[in-house]
Amino acid sequence: MRATATVLDNNKIKLTVEVDEPDLAEVIDRTAKELAQQIDVKGFRKGKAPKNMIEARLGGPVALRGEAIRNGMPDFYAHAVADTLIDPIGQPEINIVEGEETGTLKFEAEVEVRPEVQISNYKSIKVEIPSPNVADSEIEEQINRLRETDAHLEDVDRPILTGDVVTLNVTAVDPQGEVEPIEVQDFAYTIGSNQITDGLDELSLGLKAGETLDLTGRGPQAMAMNWHFEIVNVKEKILPDLTDEWMAENSDFETVDAFRDDLVTQLRRRKVIEAQMSRRDNALAALAELVAPEFAPDVLVEQETDQRLHDLGHRLEQQRLSVEMFLQVTNQTPEQLVETLRQDAVKGVQLDLALRALVKAENLDPTPDEVEQELIETAISMNVTAEELSKNLRDSGRVVAFHAEVAKMKASRWLMSNATYVDETGAEIDRTLLESDQSATDTL
Repeated sequence: MRATATVLDNNKIKLTVEVDEPDLAEVIDRTAKELAQQIDVKGFRKGKAPKNMIEARLGGPVALRGEAIRNGMPDFYAHAVADTLIDPIGQPEINIVEGEETGTLKFEAEVEVRPEVQISNYKSIKVEIPSPNVADSEIEEQINRLRETDAHLEDVDRPILTGDVVTLNVTAVDPQGEVEPIEVQDFAYTIGSNQITDGLDELSLGLKAGETLDLTGRGPQAMAMNWHFEIVNVKEKILPDLTDEWMAENSDFETVDAFRDDLVTQLRRRKVIEAQMSRRDNALAALAELVAPEFAPDVLVEQETDQRLHDLGHRLEQQRLSVEMFLQVTNQTPEQLVETLRQDAVKGVQLDLALRALVKAENLDPTPDEVEQELIETAISMNVTAEELSKNLRDSGRVVAFHAEVAKMKASRWLMSNATYVDETGAEIDRTLLESDQSATDTL
């Protein structure tokens, strides 16, 4: 079999394929055997009728040849795709040029291929991730959390501050009358805990014992309610003095410095792990943004959307849930769900095109050895031999697709090693921190 590819307009390729008579004869014989299993021929058991009898039942050799061409066309096309190293993304339009009755079979297949895009400024990508550095305030917060376990309350005659514990008489009424009124006396509440209703923590600051506060905020079932608070008294949390003696009595550490050093170690490990976990996804998202959404072909977006919908259904099935139940829980219509998945699919296609563009820009095409190694590892994970996987890739026309996946993995690694990482303030993060091993147990 021979195949050539011609570039057309609008990201399309025309394959011209020739299948010689000996190759087609094998397909004809195989088709005759398959039909023999399906067709009843008087005097023969199923599967035992000779080829000429099958031809006769179909209407002659030309009819059997036609059936064989239809059966063999997917394999002919897949092998042509593999041989010409094209990357089709849609279904081909196939036209048989000659050989339907005798001789060499020749056909043409016109198909849309994945577009190639160019990306700029990829070397100056800044990726925002959580800072792996430990702030002094975070250390003090952890220390104070321990001190609060041994705190006591004292009455104060001053305006309320965040952290104070206030005693409240609380009433709340639903103006619509749909929710039962609320009335609670002598309720102890910590200012800043955000546990009763919106606005209470902010509006109570500056008030004193004996004063009242009225506001409208959310209540049970998220209904708007009219709240009335009487401030009975205000107490301040008095933390114990931070001394080595107190630390020895209330922790596993003999000194404050030892506890502080351990906090720094544990917090840094946790924050580095958080940064490392965010690093890859955020870097890939930043790269995808270099490709405008309009460059994502509709056919790829639809394929990606269908795949995401299928994956969602599979995950829900594993949890013994249906799509209908999921829609009810998330308060979505089927159209809204599909649109959400489609938006995610567009981003997925943008990333695919961006990674391929990065491969080309940085000459990251994998070597034959790298492809072979990935083939072996993939085959092991699928519990098949490398030879079986290689044949399957060629028969399905996915040789180029597999090669591209290996290339994209190289591009992803290149990106993670070359991107600039910044924290929420825009300060650059030392990349060596992101490469450090954090396998020690986190005990915080």
